[in-house]
Amino acid sequence: MSTTETIAPPGTWSADPVHSNVSFEIGYAGVNIFRGSFKQFTATLSGDVLEGSAEVASVDVKDDQLNGHLQTPDFFDAQRFPEITFKATELRRLEDGRVEGNGELTIKGASKQIAFEGTIADAPSVDPFGRERLGLRLQSVIDRNEYGVSWNAPNQSGGNYLADDVTLIAELALVRQEG
Repeated sequence: MSTTETIAPPGTWSADPVHSNVSFEIGYAGVNIFRGSFKQFTATLSGDVLEGSAEVASVDVKDDQLNGHLQTPDFFDAQRFPEITFKATELRRLEDGRVEGNGELTIKGASKQIAFEGTIADAPSVDPFGRERLGLRLQSVIDRNEYGVSWNAPNQSGGNYLADDVTLIAELALVRQEG
């Protein structure tokens, strides 16, 4: 049996963008997992409230042409919807270091409730500059079609090139903010 603990020590914790990562994984062509990430994002944990956003224009999939296609209405429609946002409406730390909760994810103007799970460091550590850091990793699986990200193409071997389910991953190195 697990009990619930406070998610993090008191204060405001913000993601260090250099040591954090916000990414996604999706099945591709029925043979492998395709990965991408967002270069520009924010995440803040204050009490048991976690909020974050990612700039669609910063999506990176290691191919400039595909990065451009992801900006179009076929995918994220960056011109009309420049940000993806998330707010945890429920966040629980279990006694074994696991985290679970629920939140609202908004992509292309569509907001849906999602469940997530992950892990959190047992306690903050202090970096060489005297800042307290806390590691938090969250993961959720969504159906991209529910957010209007439905482009696909038939695979000559059967099925479609892109899977419907997308795994979202946030690996956050949170730093306690002064004040």
